[in-house]
Amino acid sequence: MGVDVVSFGCRLNTYEAEVMKREASAAGLGAGERPAIVFNTCAVTAEAVRQARQQIRKARRENPDARIVVTGCAAQTEPARFAEMIEVDAVIGNDEKLKAESYAALPDFGVAAEEKVKVNDIMSVTETAGHMVDAIEGRARAIVQIQNGCDHRCTFCIIPYGRGNSRSVPMGAVVEQVKRLVASGYNEVVLSGVDMTSWGADLPGAPKLGKLIQSILKNVPDLPRLRLSSIDSVEADEALIEAIASDPRVMPHLHLSLQAGDDMILKRMKRRHLRADSIAFCTEMRRKRPDIVFGADLIAGFPTETEAMFENTLKLVEECGLTFLHVFPFSPREGTPAARMPQLEKSVIKNRAARLRAAGENAFARHLTRQIGTQRSILVEREGVGRAEDFTLCRVADGLPGSLVATKIIGASGGMLDTAPLAF
Repeated sequence: MGVDVVSFGCRLNTYEAEVMKREASAAGLGAGERPAIVFNTCAVTAEAVRQARQQIRKARRENPDARIVVTGCAAQTEPARFAEMIEVDAVIGNDEKLKAESYAALPDFGVAAEEKVKVNDIMSVTETAGHMVDAIEGRARAIVQIQNGCDHRCTFCIIPYGRGNSRSVPMGAVVEQVKRLVASGYNEVVLSGVDMTSWGADLPGAPKLGKLIQSILKNVPDLPRLRLSSIDSVEADEALIEAIASDPRVMPHLHLSLQAGDDMILKRMKRRHLRADSIAFCTEMRRKRPDIVFGADLIAGFPTETEAMFENTLKLVEECGLTFLHVFPFSPREGTPAARMPQLEKSVIKNRAARLRAAGENAFARHLTRQIGTQRSILVEREGVGRAEDFTLCRVADGLPGSLVATKIIGASGGMLDTAPLAF
């Protein structure tokens, strides 16, 4: 029968899903006549929680005999809500989900809601293990977790209560994991974490993320491509900036946690940067690495946001030269300070999110046009589709998933680049 893991949200959840599948299977979950489905939830928005609950109900209808386990950030922050669902057999926390013994000790089907919950105090967790994963099923690129949790308390964010305080995977464990993945045939490794630029603060000597990146590049010389997931630009150290600027193996794509472009809103979000800091970082990085492309998280309709404040965020798309936007209509999360602030009308939030997305679509269209005539190395993700160094989606004529193919960009359509093979 086996274990099926359904993962929502971030890259870190994708990585952890592979560890969960391995540990749950080792514990015997899914053995015998009852299959098992583990839902690895996301809590970043109320919509993410709603989608998880919807998928759980659907899974029960389609698999009446399955054992359904719910874990992840939403299960950590709202365990009782999931335990009350008649479709759910057990709820385990974010720390427990990576341990085989958690699955071996799950309650039997039909127990009371309070007996279903195995969720500890995530704030008491002080270490993040460097779980070794040799391959991620169905993935052309590999993901390595280097950090978990967050020490910051942005007023809109529930994630620290789902992930706990910041914990770093030791440098040696990270380097060893990258070596194993390259030896397994991966041409691209993605480093992932909840607040990745805080990596190292809890380790001896408090090394910075740049030191880790430089150590990987030095000690794994046959690694073709190293990609960073979301970073907080205000925390980027000089060694990190130098590695991105000087080593072509570091992919020229950074996804930035910007959230807003107005100083008052940034202050009310309890962010650690001003709009000028975001613009200066993008300008400097583009000067040092001209081919770099930026993505960003932006929130539309934060409490108290006026039209003028929103316009400052809208203008940030041009002023920072953003290409890939993740736009979040503000969604109050119970228990966060922002949920107690004066809220905007939902229609206003929806309108502003649409305007931000439109600005992002226009910026992306211009980016695609600029790529025509250039040469790109494409990592094939699946038959006929891959991504360039800057993460732009491309059509490719051939190449096995996970392979690198040299191409020339000959056109753009449907939000993708069209390519022609190029001999090395």
